Amino acid sequence: MTLSWGLARKRETLAARARIIQEIRRFFIEGGYLEVETPLRIPAPAPETHIDAIPSGDWFLQTSPELCMKRLLAAGCESIFQISHCWREGERGRLHLPEFTMLEWYRTGADYRVLMAECEALIRSLAKALQMGERIACRGNGIDLAPPWERITVRDAFARYGGMTMEEALTRDLFDQVMVAEIEPRLGVAKPTFICDYPAERGALARLRQDDPTVAERFELYIGGVELANAFSELTDPAEQRARFVHEAALRGSLGGRSYPLPEKFLHELAAMPPAAGIALGVDRLVMVLLDAAAIDEVVAFTPEEL
Repeated sequence: MTLSWGLARKRETLAARARIIQEIRRFFIEGGYLEVETPLRIPAPAPETHIDAIPSGDWFLQTSPELCMKRLLAAGCESIFQISHCWREGERGRLHLPEFTMLEWYRTGADYRVLMAECEALIRSLAKALQMGERIACRGNGIDLAPPWERITVRDAFARYGGMTMEEALTRDLFDQVMVAEIEPRLGVAKPTFICDYPAERGALARLRQDDPTVAERFELYIGGVELANAFSELTDPAEQRARFVHEAALRGSLGGRSYPLPEKFLHELAAMPPAAGIALGVDRLVMVLLDAAAIDEVVAFTPEEL
């Protein structure tokens, strides 16, 4: 019998990963959340410019359980969470896998600010369970987990780190380039950072702020320069959501992306969804950050290349 030394070296890491996932479940169940399971194979993903779904027959492997979970909110569920596998075609790198584990949770009667507080509580709870205290090591930085965590708007982040205004970056089609090269590496290096209030053009499924409709109620969480989570105050206007999907689908087509049918059942039921907030958090990246791993490969049992 031949022992796989690569797998054997991961035993302690996989045990820590299992503890983290168990603690995630405990956190949400004790917080009154209902754990749900939704299908992994769906007829229509949400069209997103830079995310490609993997075909499965005439359907697709989910890139996120978002649409099905929101349909549960529309059907009367109030606080739900799910830990599930997701797939995205062509994503592979130090922080990316084509098949990965996602934590998503949704709360009715909440907005994105409520989810910021829950993120703080969740990750501090996990660090405590791992006996890490209020400070963790990540990518050569000592990260202080004590609240409050840093909050910075996208507009202010461009002014501080980007070398141009947010508006100029959008006009020159440099928004994503500047975010990745100049801003993201500077986020969360001393304390976890919520970067919030994305421009409306990057609103995705988030509602716009009533006091400033040029920005959306969306945030992302960074620790040690690593993006961990993406959250919204949810858009519940089906006409506006359809218009955004159509626009995004046209943009995907102009860039040569695969076309998807619109998720009609989701759009039909969206009007029944109450005000809510939702968040997607990458479990593999979270484990990577908490264990100070150099690459996502170190915190999963198998990478695609090992199969």
